[in-house]
Amino acid sequence: MPCFNRLKPFATLSLITVLSACAYPPGATSTAPVTTTVPSATVQHARVTHVQLVSTQAPASGIGAGAVVGGLVGGILGHQIGGGTGQDIATVAGVVGGALIGNAIQNNQVPATASQIYRVTVQQDNGVVRTFDYATQPNVRVGDRVRVENNQLYR
Repeated sequence: MPCFNRLKPFATLSLITVLSACAYPPGATSTAPVTTTVPSATVQHARVTHVQLVSTQAPASGIGAGAVVGGLVGGILGHQIGGGTGQDIATVAGVVGGALIGNAIQNNQVPATASQIYRVTVQQDNGVVRTFDYATQPNVRVGDRVRVENNQLYR
């Protein structure tokens, strides 16, 4: 058991590091165009029916400082409970529970990330209506004839 007592701080720090390494930076968005997935081996021609700026809102996410601080506080509080193996279990439970609670508190405090995308709606010659989302303003206007190939829109 003496060896385990020396490893407890390392185990606790390792758990916190693993939890914080899973962080996804808030507000990270893709700049590549997002298109609907329709299996198509052929080229389709279409006419642009709508080009609109759409606001999207992604909820705050990720694991960050809240999880780390919560894990530390939970580990310290859990370590105060019991003795021997029970104390070790309480410490680990405190770290995990504190990290989860700290992360939840942080995500409730961080506002959702708002962004805007350009949504292009086209009607293909075969009658199918499709939408394509772009991070930047596309080079098409309502009424333009376009080509749809491999789930990409071409002018």
